[in-house]
Amino acid sequence: MTTTERRGIEATLYPGLEPYATGRLEVGDGHSLYWEECGNPAGKPVVFVHGGPGGGCSPLHRRLFDPARYRIVLYDQRGCGRSTPHASAPDADLSSNTTGHLVADLERLRSARGIERWQVFGGSWGSALALAYAQAHPSAVTELVLRGIFTLRRSELDWYYNGGAGNLAPEWWERFEAPLIRAFGALPAGFDRIAGYHRLLFDPDPAVHRPAGVAWTTWEAATSTLEYSQQLVDEFSDPDFALAFARIENHYFVHGGWFTEGQLIAGVDAIRSIPAVIVQGRYDLPCPAVTAWDLHRAWPEADFRLVQAGHAVTEPAIRAELIKATDAFAS
Repeated sequence: MTTTERRGIEATLYPGLEPYATGRLEVGDGHSLYWEECGNPAGKPVVFVHGGPGGGCSPLHRRLFDPARYRIVLYDQRGCGRSTPHASAPDADLSSNTTGHLVADLERLRSARGIERWQVFGGSWGSALALAYAQAHPSAVTELVLRGIFTLRRSELDWYYNGGAGNLAPEWWERFEAPLIRAFGALPAGFDRIAGYHRLLFDPDPAVHRPAGVAWTTWEAATSTLEYSQQLVDEFSDPDFALAFARIENHYFVHGGWFTEGQLIAGVDAIRSIPAVIVQGRYDLPCPAVTAWDLHRAWPEADFRLVQAGHAVTEPAIRAELIKATDAFAS
């Protein structure tokens, strides 16, 4: 990232801040979730729902909200970040890591923190989980702020993992396919790369699953920003992070998120009256704009903002619209 790019990003962020409280929430099935709060303890409650699934939250995410007006809750979902057990462990078992579990975890977190209602802010996979949570618990949600809409329809998954997006990033697509070709040989027409990667990522041999994790995760890092970011690729190349991220994502994708096809868009009636902002990059490769457009068509009451950007929350145009939304809702 250049100095100019960094300044552009910094210009749209609130200053860095540290949590005033941290803790762990036991949610059953042996899972312990890390959570933190920062900002104003008496402020408007908001929960940041990170992407992936498997991405974890970071200090940057605290800076999307006015710390004088918001009580900011961040947490790491099952299997990733500082939550335990970590999905990179050799004996990782993801059988109790599903969308249903994550929706229940969010509601447990709200109750445990003594919050009656809160704003829900989610991007990428976080938008899917935010929609699923809001549709299950609409009375607990004051507003929704959604970015880079992802609903796990088969067309979305095939676009990004079975060839469409590869036409726009051929050098990284070649790296993404390399572990599959080593394992299976030339890939025939109709080969499902998500299913193929499932075999590699959960192979017990570290010589198989670790490079597969890095290839899966760096494909996403390399194509998530409108301008290529070596810094993001380097961050996503950490073997433990990459393996957990890839395993959790792939686990969700082979199961279609445990959604029926089109469920999240079809379910907007349950949340139609919740004030909402949808921010979408026009040139988003991982989550192409057609999904956000389909959600907008089904939910015209939501404020839809299509901007000249890619996918990542680090995109200045996206960041600016998100902060406009959180500032407006803070009032």
